[in-house]
Amino acid sequence: MKRCVVGIRRPEDSGIPTTGRGQPSVWFPSMATMAAVLSEDNRALLRLIRDQRPKSLTALAELSGRQVPNLSRSLRMMEGYSLVKLKHDGHGVEPVALATSFKILID
Repeated sequence: MKRCVVGIRRPEDSGIPTTGRGQPSVWFPSMATMAAVLSEDNRALLRLIRDQRPKSLTALAELSGRQVPNLSRSLRMMEGYSLVKLKHDGHGVEPVALATSFKILID
């Protein structure tokens, strides 16, 4: 699992380069959004996915004690930031954690 470098990119910061060496690979629009996405619960969920490798959202729900709709919302949101991949197959959705360690760059 590679470490994910994250940063804050407000809309008014459009002149700052977003790619290149030393730049974050994931950008959040605000500190509040970053805090919500990288909450303790969500980071624990990513570690659980990494360690247990559940084959479905139902299996992940049993491991985490959370409801499938709640997990689905959280995972779709994290997928939007490339922190998790949801593999769709004929039988369901398998979650795959893409990052569980984070380096946060601020200012």
